[in-house]
Amino acid sequence: MNDTIFAVIGYVAWVLILLLALASYRTIWSKINKRTSLKFDASGSDVSEFGQRLTRAHANCYESAVFVVGPMLLAIASDSMAITNGLAYVMLGARILQSAVHMFSTVNAAISIRFVLFLVQFAISAYWLGMLAIKFA
Repeated sequence: MNDTIFAVIGYVAWVLILLLALASYRTIWSKINKRTSLKFDASGSDVSEFGQRLTRAHANCYESAVFVVGPMLLAIASDSMAITNGLAYVMLGARILQSAVHMFSTVNAAISIRFVLFLVQFAISAYWLGMLAIKFA
């Protein structure tokens, strides 16, 4: 398996892990707080601060999937993985680290780190798209 395919699998697996963590958290939180409703606010504002951050970390993953996974899928579909392979693990690592920082800290330094990790993903995606556009121009 090449790096791009593994990074796509890793990204989807990470979203699933966050989804499972979120479902587990909400289930446990409901039991502990004797909550009778199974309805939760999509923002996570009706659970603890950690629950809200977990909710946002999960949502941020699927909101970013278009620009994170999209170029990798295009590279796979067009047999252009030589463009994405070199930075695929960096992209995946930046995404996982951004989610982890998002979940576990809200201090200014953590928010800055999260933004830098976002910029890494953004820059890699822009680079990949540029290289793919040049290849197919």
